[in-house]
Amino acid sequence: MNQNIRVRFAPSPTGPLHIGGLRTALFNYLFARKNGGVFILRIEDTDQTRYVEGAEDYIKGALDWCGLTPDEGPGQGGGFGPYRQSERKDQYQRYAMQLLESGHAYYAFDTPEELDSMRKEYEARGETFVYDARVRESLKNSLTMQAPEVEEKIASGTPYVIRFRFEPNKEIVMQDMVRGEVVFSTSTLDDKILFKSDGMPTYHLANVVDDNLMAISHVIRGEEWLPSLPLHVSLYSAFGWEHLMPKFAHLPLILKPTGKGKLSKRDGEKGGFPVFPLEWKDPISGEISPGYREEGYLPEGCINMLALLGWNPGTEQELFSLDELIKEFQLEKVGRSGSRFDPEKTLWFNHQHIQLMTDKKLIPAFQSVLKAHNVNIDDNRLALLVPIIKPRIDFFHEVWEESWIFFQAPDAYDPDVVKKRWKEDTPGKMELLAESLEKCEPFTAESIELQVKQVITSNEWGMGAIMNAWRLLLVGAAKGPGLFDLAAFLGKDEVIKRMKTGINEIKR
Repeated sequence: MNQNIRVRFAPSPTGPLHIGGLRTALFNYLFARKNGGVFILRIEDTDQTRYVEGAEDYIKGALDWCGLTPDEGPGQGGGFGPYRQSERKDQYQRYAMQLLESGHAYYAFDTPEELDSMRKEYEARGETFVYDARVRESLKNSLTMQAPEVEEKIASGTPYVIRFRFEPNKEIVMQDMVRGEVVFSTSTLDDKILFKSDGMPTYHLANVVDDNLMAISHVIRGEEWLPSLPLHVSLYSAFGWEHLMPKFAHLPLILKPTGKGKLSKRDGEKGGFPVFPLEWKDPISGEISPGYREEGYLPEGCINMLALLGWNPGTEQELFSLDELIKEFQLEKVGRSGSRFDPEKTLWFNHQHIQLMTDKKLIPAFQSVLKAHNVNIDDNRLALLVPIIKPRIDFFHEVWEESWIFFQAPDAYDPDVVKKRWKEDTPGKMELLAESLEKCEPFTAESIELQVKQVITSNEWGMGAIMNAWRLLLVGAAKGPGLFDLAAFLGKDEVIKRMKTGINEIKR
């Protein structure tokens, strides 16, 4: 293991994990495994007002389901813990004080009401209020107050925040592993809040401090964090940690199916597809949001789909196992533009990963479905059925829908099909076909096919008319599995019985 390569997935437990967040975890995991590095889960729960009960367990469950097991994290330990920021809060104030002492930060005592009033004044003039170098010298902060006054306010419990102090008119230039060179001007940046008077840091301070203390080598995160990059880079510089600063990679957005805008929960609700890996029940409203697992998707299919949202292997290959993804993954092959989410393609991936499974491996999943419908069948006989049903399903829960006809004779015959396919001379033809099948030995799919085609040819019947009528007798409808495979599985006695029953029922 290369201990020098250390990446982290650092979600906030404010609700269920969106598949965009899961993709971020996946890319971190793939990068770590490809380079023999360490994959860390860190829970960023400094904002206790947004904390949602059960969200952390949900995040862990989603990673477990996908096989993205962290090397370090809550409950797993590691030499850089604790891995919940709420359990690390005692250390952040020390770093905030360090920035105050070096002049890179300052106390601000402006009340929310005062700041809101200023924003409205600016809006009335058609301008936007920004707490930055242009206005900070005229506001209520330690840059405009004498030290005794600042100390008195803090001692008396006056609410305050600690803000970062950007130097104006400077350029911050960074190399992003996905986007190449990115340039920011400090003149466009506001003095972000780093620390609140409740003793908790904001995301920005805690994130940078923890990344440094955990020796993070690469920060791989969504592009929504790109505007935070100049502050984070400036914090590394302010602490004197430039030589320890990680490399950054900002991943493109996952877009709506229309390609316009970021994929949201509402898009899933409108389109009838999940946007969360697991089902989520809101602890307050009780609202249930569907998950890929509960909808019947395989984790292998979900991972494959997510990997190709933004990453291109540079080949025509589309189907990957997790091990294959690890082998092929490179951050340099992640694109800059957003990737459109395609629900149909997601379904395709699931179908393909079922097809990639061996028939033997599928037997337990098929057994589970059949037993739920009171069908008892031994594994050897089921092994004959699996390759017939397997190509017809996208999900395991469709097994019964596609296989019931192998265990239950039809109890009705589609009237539309009867009207279209059942002619006056059809009963006689079907009786002749049944007589011919009585003589068929061995009763295998191959010999049945030869026998049926011989009867059709010798009688100069139309293939389509005979096959459709025969299907109606065996299945009761115009669709279903291959007739020769079905007949071979049912056996001669059951086939003849279904044919005779059907002929009598349709005559009525």
